[in-house]
Amino acid sequence: MAEATSAHITTRRPPILMSENEHGILVGLAMSGARRNPDAARLLMEEADRAELVPAARLPGDVVALGSHVVFTDEATGVSRRVQLVLPAEADIGQGRISILSLVGAGLIGLRAGQSIEWPVQDGRLRQLTVTEVTAP
Repeated sequence: MAEATSAHITTRRPPILMSENEHGILVGLAMSGARRNPDAARLLMEEADRAELVPAARLPGDVVALGSHVVFTDEATGVSRRVQLVLPAEADIGQGRISILSLVGAGLIGLRAGQSIEWPVQDGRLRQLTVTEVTAP
Protein backbone atom coordinates (compact mmCIF):
# COMPACT_ATOMS: atom_id res chain seq x y z
CA MET A 1 0.00 0.00 0.00
CA ALA A 2 2.85 2.40 0.77
CA GLU A 3 4.10 1.87 -2.78
CA ALA A 4 0.79 3.01 -4.27
CA THR A 5 0.79 6.10 -2.07
CA SER A 6 4.34 6.92 -3.09
CA ALA A 7 3.52 6.44 -6.79
CA HIS A 8 0.41 8.60 -6.41
CA ILE A 9 2.46 11.44 -4.94
CA THR A 10 5.01 11.13 -7.74
CA THR A 11 2.31 11.56 -10.38
CA ARG A 12 1.10 14.72 -8.66
CA ARG A 13 4.54 16.24 -8.34
CA PRO A 14 6.47 16.48 -11.58
CA PRO A 15 10.27 16.42 -11.64
CA ILE A 16 11.80 19.75 -10.69
CA LEU A 17 15.18 21.43 -11.09
CA MET A 18 16.95 23.74 -8.69
CA SER A 19 20.37 25.35 -8.62
CA GLU A 20 22.75 24.07 -5.97
CA ASN A 21 23.16 27.61 -4.56
CA GLU A 22 19.42 28.19 -4.33
CA HIS A 23 18.89 24.79 -2.69
CA GLY A 24 20.96 25.86 0.33
CA ILE A 25 19.08 29.16 0.60
CA LEU A 26 15.68 27.45 0.43
CA VAL A 27 16.55 24.78 3.00
CA GLY A 28 17.70 27.54 5.38
CA LEU A 29 14.51 29.52 4.79
CA ALA A 30 12.35 26.46 5.37
CA MET A 31 14.10 25.70 8.65
CA SER A 32 13.94 29.29 9.90
CA GLY A 33 10.31 29.75 8.77
CA ALA A 34 8.97 26.51 10.25
CA ARG A 35 7.52 28.18 13.33
CA ARG A 36 5.91 31.10 11.47
CA ASN A 37 4.54 29.19 8.51
CA PRO A 38 4.82 25.44 9.22
CA ASP A 39 2.85 24.14 6.22
CA ALA A 40 4.69 26.18 3.60
CA ALA A 41 8.05 25.48 5.29
CA ARG A 42 7.40 21.72 5.28
CA LEU A 43 6.32 21.74 1.64
CA LEU A 44 9.29 23.89 0.61
CA MET A 45 11.63 21.44 2.36
CA GLU A 46 9.96 18.51 0.57
CA GLU A 47 10.44 20.24 -2.79
CA ALA A 48 14.09 21.05 -2.01
CA ASP A 49 14.68 17.42 -0.98
CA ARG A 50 13.27 15.97 -4.19
CA ALA A 51 14.72 18.50 -6.65
CA GLU A 52 17.42 17.58 -9.14
CA LEU A 53 20.28 19.94 -8.36
CA VAL A 54 22.36 21.58 -11.08
CA PRO A 55 25.03 24.30 -11.06
CA ALA A 56 23.41 27.75 -11.28
CA ALA A 57 24.95 28.35 -14.72
CA ARG A 58 23.18 25.23 -16.04
CA LEU A 59 19.68 26.05 -14.74
CA PRO A 60 17.48 26.58 -17.83
CA GLY A 61 15.77 29.97 -18.13
CA ASP A 62 12.30 28.38 -18.21
CA VAL A 63 12.67 26.94 -14.69
CA VAL A 64 11.04 28.85 -11.82
CA ALA A 65 13.75 30.13 -9.50
CA LEU A 66 14.04 32.90 -6.94
CA GLY A 67 13.51 36.18 -8.75
CA SER A 68 11.69 34.58 -11.69
CA HIS A 69 8.58 36.20 -13.11
CA VAL A 70 5.99 33.45 -13.51
CA VAL A 71 2.61 33.24 -15.18
CA PHE A 72 0.57 30.36 -13.79
CA THR A 73 -3.02 29.24 -14.00
CA ASP A 74 -5.18 27.76 -11.23
CA GLU A 75 -6.92 25.09 -13.29
CA ALA A 76 -9.90 24.93 -10.88
CA THR A 77 -10.82 28.56 -11.49
CA GLY A 78 -9.15 29.22 -14.84
CA VAL A 79 -7.58 32.34 -13.34
CA SER A 80 -4.05 33.18 -14.47
CA ARG A 81 -1.70 35.28 -12.37
CA ARG A 82 1.67 36.86 -13.03
CA VAL A 83 3.95 36.93 -10.00
CA GLN A 84 7.58 37.26 -9.09
CA LEU A 85 8.98 34.69 -6.67
CA VAL A 86 11.00 36.48 -3.96
CA LEU A 87 12.52 36.08 -0.51
CA PRO A 88 10.05 36.63 2.36
CA ALA A 89 11.36 40.12 3.21
CA GLU A 90 10.73 41.27 -0.41
CA ALA A 91 7.18 39.91 -0.66
CA ASP A 92 4.44 42.39 -1.55
CA ILE A 93 1.27 40.80 -2.91
CA GLY A 94 0.03 44.19 -4.14
CA GLN A 95 3.12 44.43 -6.34
CA GLY A 96 2.82 40.79 -7.48
CA ARG A 97 5.82 39.62 -5.45
CA ILE A 98 5.08 36.39 -3.59
CA SER A 99 7.30 34.78 -1.00
CA ILE A 100 9.05 31.51 -1.66
CA LEU A 101 7.86 30.71 1.88
CA SER A 102 4.19 30.86 0.88
CA LEU A 103 2.15 27.86 -0.22
CA VAL A 104 1.98 28.96 -3.86
CA GLY A 105 5.63 30.04 -3.90
CA ALA A 106 6.80 26.68 -2.56
CA GLY A 107 4.66 24.91 -5.17
CA LEU A 108 6.01 26.85 -8.13
CA ILE A 109 9.73 26.57 -7.37
CA GLY A 110 11.60 24.31 -9.77
CA LEU A 111 8.75 23.85 -12.26
CA ARG A 112 9.29 24.51 -15.95
CA ALA A 113 6.93 26.28 -18.33
CA GLY A 114 4.25 23.75 -19.31
CA GLN A 115 4.41 21.73 -16.08
CA SER A 116 1.52 21.35 -13.63
CA ILE A 117 1.45 20.37 -9.99
CA GLU A 118 -1.37 19.42 -7.62
CA TRP A 119 -0.76 21.63 -4.63
CA PRO A 120 -2.54 22.75 -1.45
CA VAL A 121 -3.59 26.40 -1.43
CA GLN A 122 -4.65 28.73 1.39
CA ASP A 123 -8.19 27.33 1.59
CA GLY A 124 -6.76 23.84 2.23
CA ARG A 125 -7.92 22.31 -1.04
CA LEU A 126 -5.64 20.76 -3.63
CA ARG A 127 -5.44 22.80 -6.81
CA GLN A 128 -3.71 22.11 -10.06
CA LEU A 129 -1.32 24.95 -10.80
CA THR A 130 0.07 25.14 -14.34
CA VAL A 131 3.10 27.25 -15.21
CA THR A 132 2.55 28.86 -18.60
CA GLU A 133 5.48 31.28 -18.76
CA VAL A 134 8.75 31.87 -16.91
CA THR A 135 11.04 34.85 -17.30
CA ALA A 136 14.43 34.28 -15.71
CA PRO A 137 15.55 36.68 -12.98
